[in-house]
Amino acid sequence: MTRRRVVVHGMVQGVFFRESCRQEAQRHGVVGWVTNRPDGAVEAHFEGDPAAVETMVAWAGHGPRHANVERVETWDEEPAGDTRFSVR
Repeated sequence: MTRRRVVVHGMVQGVFFRESCRQEAQRHGVVGWVTNRPDGAVEAHFEGDPAAVETMVAWAGHGPRHANVERVETWDEEPAGDTRFSVR
């Protein structure tokens, strides 16, 4: 089990980013959460199998079709034991 915190910058709010992220996470068996930040970025926490988490980090680098991702920051974190992926 691994966990990564991701902050995605660019035009990432109002483009279905959070719901698309939830769908992708469920497809890959990843738990955690995603939320819009007041600064216009999107923050997500991905937890699960290391390969699946890295797939989600890579997905965050482009997001859904209408997103325009400028940069992604990532940090390793201790697993939190989430049981599902939620949109906050």
